Amino acid sequence: MEYEKKSVIPVIESTYENFTPMERIIADFFLKNKKKINFSAKQISKKLFVSEASLSRFAQKCGYRGYREFIYQYEENFVESHQEITAHTRTVLNAYQELLNKTYSLMDEGQILRICDDLGKAKRVFVCGKGSSGLAAREMKLRFMRIGVDIDSIQDPDLMRMQAVMQKEGRLVIGISISGSSSDVLYMLRKSHHRGAKTILLTGRNVENYQEFCDELVLIPSLKYLDHGNLISPQFPILITLDLIYSYYVEQDKLKKEMLHDDTLKALKGEKK
Repeated sequence: MEYEKKSVIPVIESTYENFTPMERIIADFFLKNKKKINFSAKQISKKLFVSEASLSRFAQKCGYRGYREFIYQYEENFVESHQEITAHTRTVLNAYQELLNKTYSLMDEGQILRICDDLGKAKRVFVCGKGSSGLAAREMKLRFMRIGVDIDSIQDPDLMRMQAVMQKEGRLVIGISISGSSSDVLYMLRKSHHRGAKTILLTGRNVENYQEFCDELVLIPSLKYLDHGNLISPQFPILITLDLIYSYYVEQDKLKKEMLHDDTLKALKGEKK
């Protein structure tokens, strides 16, 4: 499948908590709307009882120059939805497809390349998360260890806080929290950043003050906006993003990393070099 156009919907979702009450009224309309109508600023301002200036500020907060650019993108990706679902399998697969589309819309290739550069330069890497995010952190550790990255994963809250005070320049700390509300993960990122380590947060929540202690804020789609989000593993959107990072990282000095990967697999099987 070709992904030619990026959707504004995951951008609205990830920025939602930064909106004012007035902007949330606008956001709710665009998130819930299923019909193609006249989206002109004049018509929408009348429909929502907001000013055209409020529409413009909303669009700018979403990262667009103005409402016209925002609505152009919205209309380009607007497909009238047919909610008639005839099978449980189709429901689940459609939810996965929606997450894939949203991941594509949020993906920043330049950011992924910067993260790969940080992974290559870091003397040691720590990735932390709790619950499903912790399982994804462990998966990241296992995959990147096989291609030569000195990486460890932390799922225990106490260990996160203890490791936070031991971080220093030259290290990379990656936190995973879909909700963006894991106090232990945020604590580790904040303290590690203060001590000179590079910090990255993977989250479905775009909060402005994260920029104060995160060198990179990687946005991932949130399940709570899916009609059938409870059917999908919370790890799925995280793993897609980690797969993208892994793919780009392996591509840099590919031969060396593939040899390391093969050697580690042989070691696990008990074979001699």
